[in-house]
Amino acid sequence: MSDLELLRDAAAEAGRLARAIRAQGLKITYKAENSPVTDADLAADALLKQRLLGARPDYGWLSEETADDPARLEKRRLFVVDPIDGTRAFMKNKPWWTVALAVVEDGRPIAAVIHAPTLEETYVAELGQGATRNGKPIRASDADDLEDAAILADAALLERPIWAEPWPQMRLGSRNSIAYRMSLVAGGAFDAALNLSPKWDWDVCAGDLIATEAGARVSDHHGRAFAFNRPVPQQPSLVCAGAGLHPLILRRCASISGPD
Repeated sequence: MSDLELLRDAAAEAGRLARAIRAQGLKITYKAENSPVTDADLAADALLKQRLLGARPDYGWLSEETADDPARLEKRRLFVVDPIDGTRAFMKNKPWWTVALAVVEDGRPIAAVIHAPTLEETYVAELGQGATRNGKPIRASDADDLEDAAILADAALLERPIWAEPWPQMRLGSRNSIAYRMSLVAGGAFDAALNLSPKWDWDVCAGDLIATEAGARVSDHHGRAFAFNRPVPQQPSLVCAGAGLHPLILRRCASISGPD
């Protein structure tokens, strides 16, 4: 079984488990910064760790719901896992949550799956092989004008007095799961996704490969590509957009300060 097949099967199984636990009633606790975690998050994490490391015991492991082990830094390959991305949506029985899985080799994702169980959508990519949704090829938008573009971004962010150039009128949207936002850009349902706050590797790793293989561009707001499996597994910000819009968004972000 290939890495991609392993990820796809494990994501589907974790999604079924999470939905079954939610149907029985969730137990909810809170982590730092008032971030919720449910017993379904933890159960899905345990299942994924058993399935994935059971099949690839020599890979490293990085997951939102597992204490970080610096031993991953010594691994050429590792799994990057978000058992439930969009936990708040999951808790409220909204559909915009995903199981987001990737295999990283030498700092770059080479296989990725983003599975949205409630929506019955599965986004898949392998390095150099393109991206698919439910088995059909997808391509990012070819939009090249921000006017009337469909953007996944917080309206309050775009209205802040930090921009040297005002944003034009755009169609704004929101989805809880960051991985799902990137999938929607990959599939052309939205033209871009923008977020200026730091993002953990497990939020964006799978989406990075899927969006890139679909022809989108992914970077921080300074235009720097992501590198994964670093000591602090976090990216400064997120710009995910079709090739025509990505440079236009970066131009507007040029004056915005942020982590180096």
